[in-house]
Amino acid sequence: MKVEEVDAVLSKFKVITRDLPKIKLTDPAVKKLNASEGDVLEITRNSKTAGETKYYRFVVK
Repeated sequence: MKVEEVDAVLSKFKVITRDLPKIKLTDPAVKKLNASEGDVLEITRNSKTAGETKYYRFVVK
């Protein structure tokens, strides 16, 4: 995510990056995305009951 997008998400939920759920740098999805430590990833999940939901993860070592 771009810095502006991350700032908007953090502001919306009134949190800082270390408050977000973590995802390890060694996770296969993180590797596939070429993400770096400290990045924030937006994950979109589809559910039959909830529709489309967005989750955010903070990449850690």
